Amino acid sequence: MAEPTVFVVDDDAGIRDALSLLISLRGLRAQVFASAEDFLATYQPQWRGCLLADLQMPGMSGLELQAELKARGHTLPVVVLTAHGDVATTRAALKNGALDFLEKPVDDAVLIDVLGNAIRVDAERHTAEQARSATAERLARLTPRERDVLRLLARGQQLREIAQQLDISPRTVEVYKARMMEKLGCRTLADVVRIGAELPAGG
Repeated sequence: MAEPTVFVVDDDAGIRDALSLLISLRGLRAQVFASAEDFLATYQPQWRGCLLADLQMPGMSGLELQAELKARGHTLPVVVLTAHGDVATTRAALKNGALDFLEKPVDDAVLIDVLGNAIRVDAERHTAEQARSATAERLARLTPRERDVLRLLARGQQLREIAQQLDISPRTVEVYKARMMEKLGCRTLADVVRIGAELPAGG
C-alpha cells in the first residue's frame, strides 16, 4: 500500500462510510477499520499516509492505538477525531505525538486540509528516513582511516593538521579524502561537513 492512504478507525459503521466517501470524493484513498485491534492486526510499517482514529471505541481507544504505534516505532501521522473532547485529552494526544485533534462534527474542508497536511508530513518523514538510511549505508563502506579523515574534515581541520594528528603525510590524507568523498558521493566540502555531522560519537 505505497499509495498515500487515510486509514480510518471508527467503531461506528455510519461514520466510517461517511468519512470514506468524503475522503474519496476529495481525491484521497481511504481504508476503514472497525477497531484499533483490527488496524494493528493488518498494519504494515511500509504503509504511507495517515491514521484518522476515533477517540472512544470499545476495546482499545484512539489514544491507546496512538501509544501502541509509537511504542512499536511506527511514525504514521495520527489525527484524532472525537465527539467527547476535553483539554486534558487533547493535551495527552498532542503530547504523545498526534498531529491534530478534531471534534465531531468537523467541517469537511477543515478535515480534508488536516488530512492533506498529515499525508505531506508522512511523505517528508519517509524521505528523510530514506536519506538517513542511504547515508548510513555509505558511511559503512568507509575504512577506519577514511572515517578519521571525514571526522576531522567535518570539524574544520586543514589537511596538514589532519596529517599531523594521524601521523601520516598530507599526500596520504589527500588520498584518503578522495576515496572517502567518492564512496560518500560528496562533491563539495559542505557535503563532507553535512555527512560528517551524522557520524556516531567517537567516529
